[in-house]
Amino acid sequence: MAETINMPKLGFDMAEGTLVRWVKQVGENINKGDVLAEIETDKATVEVESSASGVVLQLIVGEGDVVPVNAPIAVVGAAGEKVDAPVVESGKKKEEKVADEKPVQPTGQSASVPSAVSTPSDGAIKASPLAKKIARDNNINLAQLQGTGPGGRVVRKDVESALAGTTQSAVRSTFAPSFTAISHDDETVQLTKLRQAIARRMTESKTSVPHFYVSHEYKMDAVMAMRKQVNEYLPDNEKLSVNDFIVKAVALALREFPNLNATFAGDKVVRHGAVNVGVAVAVTGGLLTVVNKNTDQLPLRQISADVKQKVARARDGKVKPDDIEGSTFSISNLGMYDVENFIAIVNPPEAAILAVGSAKEVPVVENGEIKVGWRMKATVSVDHRVSDGAEAAQFMQSLAKYLETPALMLV
Repeated sequence: MAETINMPKLGFDMAEGTLVRWVKQVGENINKGDVLAEIETDKATVEVESSASGVVLQLIVGEGDVVPVNAPIAVVGAAGEKVDAPVVESGKKKEEKVADEKPVQPTGQSASVPSAVSTPSDGAIKASPLAKKIARDNNINLAQLQGTGPGGRVVRKDVESALAGTTQSAVRSTFAPSFTAISHDDETVQLTKLRQAIARRMTESKTSVPHFYVSHEYKMDAVMAMRKQVNEYLPDNEKLSVNDFIVKAVALALREFPNLNATFAGDKVVRHGAVNVGVAVAVTGGLLTVVNKNTDQLPLRQISADVKQKVARARDGKVKPDDIEGSTFSISNLGMYDVENFIAIVNPPEAAILAVGSAKEVPVVENGEIKVGWRMKATVSVDHRVSDGAEAAQFMQSLAKYLETPALMLV
C-alpha cells in the first residue's frame, strides 16, 4: 500500500521548510532510511529520509517550494500502484522570496569588490544547497566559480575561497600606499533564515524565561592529564577533546539533578527520562545545536565520535533530523576562542544551559603555596520557574566532582 511522505517537523518552532532538491525521482527504487530529499529549515539544510520502501510514485511539490510542516511531499509504494495523492498549495519559490527581500546594496564600495549578481535559478549551474545558500547570502555569482566537486559541482569550499579572495583583495586595496579616502557608508545586510530564527527564539527566551546564573571555577589538572594519557593510544581522528569530558560530566551530573534536565510546561515540570546533551556549533551565518542521545550511558570515546560526526555534518550543511532534535540540556563552549567566562541564553524548551570558558594554566594557591594549575570557569543559566539557586549551585558542585576526579566517568 502506498505511503505518503510528509514535510517533517524539525524543532518545536518549525512551521515550514523549503524543498531544496529531490535526491530520488519518480520511478526510482527507494529503501526505508534512504535519503529522499534535501530541505532547508530555519536551522540548516537537512536530508529527509524515506519512511517506506518501494518505488517513488509521485513528487507532490517542486524544488524551491516552501512547504508547511506535515504537508505531503511525496508518495512511495509498489511499482505501478495507482495513487490519488493530496494536492498541496505550493508556497512561493525560494528564489521569489529572495527577490522580494533583496538587500539594499552599499554605495561607495571599492572597485575591487564584485557587485551583486543574482544566482541563476534554472538549474543550469551545478552547486550544493549549502554552496548556493552561502553564495546567495554573500552576493556571489555561482556562474563565475570553478567547481571542484563531483562533475564540476560548486561546493562550499569553492564559495568560501571566492569570499576569501574578495576579502584579501579588499584588504590589499585598503592598506595599499594611497591617499584615497576610505568610504564608511552604511551597509544593510538581509538576515538569513537561520539568523532570523535565532533572533526570534532568543528574544522569546530572554523575555519569557526568568533566567538566573551560577558560576564555578573548576580544577582541570586531572582531566588534562587523563586526556593526554588516553590520546597517546588513539589515532589522530579519534583523539578526545576537553569538551568530550565536559559533555560526559554534565550528563552524569544531570542524573543527580533531574530538575535541570527538564521542561517547564505551565502548571507542571516535565523531567525527561533520557539525558540528551546538545552541543552548540558555530555554522555559517549563525549557531546550531547538535544532540548526543543518552549521553549518560555512553563511553567517552563513543560520545566523542558521535559529536564529531554531527558537527561535521552541521558545518557542511548536511545534518540529519536526528542530529538536531531532542536535546534536554545544552552546552555552549567558547574555550577555543580564549574566552575566560560568559553567560548563555536558555535554549527553549530546555530548563538550563552551561556556558564554558577556556581551560588555562594560571597561578593558584594550594596549601598556602603558589603553584601552576589548570583552571576553567563555567556558568549555568537556569529557568527560575523550574529550579532555584541552591539546586543550580549543587549541580555545579556535582559537575566539579566528575571533572576533578575524571576516573568516575570511566566506571
